[in-house]
This record gives sequence, C-alpha cells and structure tokens, in this order.
Amino acid sequence: MADHSRYQQGIIKRYYDNRDQLDEQKLSELVTNLYLAESEKKKVKLWESAEGLMERLDVPDSRIQHVMAGKDAAVLAAVVQDIQNGKIVKKKKKS
Repeated sequence: MADHSRYQQGIIKRYYDNRDQLDEQKLSELVTNLYLAESEKKKVKLWESAEGLMERLDVPDSRIQHVMAGKDAAVLAAVVQDIQNGKIVKKKKKS
C-alpha cells in the first residue's frame, strides 16, 4: 500500500472493513435481479456472481451446492434471509 496516499489507504481500509455488509447487500440485490432477468446469458452471469458472494460470506458449501443445483431465486432469498437473521455467520479471520 506504499503506492497509495494516507487518504487512499483509509478508503481502502474502510472498504475491506465493511466488505461483508457490501457483499450481503449485493447478494440481496442479486435475488431481485434474478427475478427480473430475461435472458439466459444474464441469469448465468448473475448465478456466477451469487456463488462467489456466498463463498465470500462463508455460506456452508452444502448450502451453496443446494442453491446452485436448483438455481431458484427463492432458495437464494432464503440464504439472504438466514444471513440477515444471523443464522449464517462469517468466521472471523485469525490475526
């Protein structure tokens, strides 16, 4: 991070400090976008994004596989709800 000014370093740090909330919001928005997507190409791209976000949010692998096998937006919405209700919690990184 030596290439960044102190101000830029602060912005980058705050981004990563809040990344979980940003990922949760993006996953929630993906549910809506999946319901509204018309082309198959767009749906494929959205599902790829959803899979990556679920992995970053530490959703259990079995749950990710279940969601991706059915590719049902309602099942993905249930995952989002579980994250928001605290049933799926991201593991803390070891420092």
